[in-house]
Amino acid sequence: MQSEPSPEPKPEKGKATRIIHNRRHKDSLGSPYSPVYNTTTYRFTDTASLQDVIEGRTPGNLYTRWGSNPTIRELEQGLAGLEAAEDALAFASGMAAISATLFTFGRNGIVCVGDLYGGTQELLTKHLKPLGIPVTFLLQNESDQLTNTLNKPGMLVYCETPANPTLGILNIRELAQRTHAKGAFLAVDNTFASPINQRPLALGADISIHSATKYLGGHSDLTAGAVMASAERIQPIAQWRKNLGQILAPETAALLSRSLRTLPVRVQQHNDNAMAVAQAMVSHPAIKRVLYPGLPDFPGHSLAAQQMDGFGGVLTLEIEGGREQAAKVADSLQVFLLATSLGGVESLVSQPCATSHHGISKQERERRGISDSMLRLSVGLEDAKDLIADLEQALGQL
Repeated sequence: MQSEPSPEPKPEKGKATRIIHNRRHKDSLGSPYSPVYNTTTYRFTDTASLQDVIEGRTPGNLYTRWGSNPTIRELEQGLAGLEAAEDALAFASGMAAISATLFTFGRNGIVCVGDLYGGTQELLTKHLKPLGIPVTFLLQNESDQLTNTLNKPGMLVYCETPANPTLGILNIRELAQRTHAKGAFLAVDNTFASPINQRPLALGADISIHSATKYLGGHSDLTAGAVMASAERIQPIAQWRKNLGQILAPETAALLSRSLRTLPVRVQQHNDNAMAVAQAMVSHPAIKRVLYPGLPDFPGHSLAAQQMDGFGGVLTLEIEGGREQAAKVADSLQVFLLATSLGGVESLVSQPCATSHHGISKQERERRGISDSMLRLSVGLEDAKDLIADLEQALGQL
């Protein structure tokens, strides 16, 4: 008897389709998305049923601080789908996601490669080191020393790419190979790229971290964080989140779920606008240099083109002069808002030495190439011509 032919594999759905439809919830009243379960605790019919949920024998909701909440779990399913991860965790902030990951996997030692967000560097130097956790910092041009630095199994390699605020690009695939060869784990802060432009897990990383306040939220109206990884990696991080009380509120989870549905179209416009602004600023006489991975003469351009699908919405300008000249430009902008953070629909400008890296010593900033004359631009969704005109009038004030 002739066997039936195997069914044709279903074609993989595109990113936007997966993001919008990667939901398990089926609402009894027909809503395409989960309502907000603004619920602290859940009742059970008997003690045995409660015990089964606590000990993992049956699925169910128990207590929102544990992350056991339908609205939060639906968000986490959507977050996992962004990077084709087995699982994901949502946090109250990006720093909560970072700290839980570092506590989970950093106890045998942490090696940081390249530039880091100032808050992350403060956490590592002012809090983790005093707790006895060994921390080593390697500059981007010292990454070849990684193999020798990983001197025992179970260490954690941590990096950002693109990095804040220099936009430095690290080779994720190469870092993962070196890390795994020494029995260590690789965690990548993927905030600046977003999962639309870059997916570290597909390049070999073990953990991908986001400040969801930025591109994932996208509207400057929520604070959240996210970790994507295999189920095996997620489980111990979840224990730290539970016991440190780092869960986000269900209302915020619902707001973030809403934002994810427009992420692909928003990031594409961020990419296009940032490229237009970067190209317009390259030849301006008041600009010493423009740091943006999409520019052909940017040091990491070729690598970024290989491992990213787009170059992102953040660029850094180094102004001719010093700190005062950069501050004058920032103060003269009218469309760009003088504010910290990034990834929202509105364009923002900040001076790293006064904001994101204010807590880092001037000597350390200079060692990392972060000058006082730098302005970091988060390019939003306005008309690119208006953003360029705004920068030109502000630079004209010098």
